[in-house]
Amino acid sequence: MKKIFLLLVYVLILQAEDTLRAVYDLTASKTETFEQKILKAIVSNKAYYEGQFKELEVAVVIHGGAYKFFVKELSNTEYKDEKELIKASLELKKRIESISKNYNVEFLMCEIGAKKHKLKREDVYSFVKMVPNATIGLIDKQNEGYAYIPVRD
Repeated sequence: MKKIFLLLVYVLILQAEDTLRAVYDLTASKTETFEQKILKAIVSNKAYYEGQFKELEVAVVIHGGAYKFFVKELSNTEYKDEKELIKASLELKKRIESISKNYNVEFLMCEIGAKKHKLKREDVYSFVKMVPNATIGLIDKQNEGYAYIPVRD
């Protein structure tokens, strides 16, 4: 019985070591930065760690200039005149939804900042969770063992 218990503890320790965590502090407002450092980098990083037989858990805290990438309908917002964003919005939505579903990326939006930009809960994608503010989201994730990665323009 003691050997089984020790074996179980050993397996759990090994399993815990095979899970890595990263929280991206997303404030970038440029579409190119968002695509490179979030959409492409997360997929690439997850693939790298899968090749190492490790799991990478990812959370993205949205604030600063990044709200616009998570808005359902830009025409009703302050982003309505951003032609490049409007042109890219359908493709961006597909890619964001894909990494949320297929790569289990958790998106957390600063509620205070969303209100400042006159965004309501129903204005953003349903898979985005609201947190009271970005600092709380980052503190919570870092205290859960997530490595901090800033994403700025």
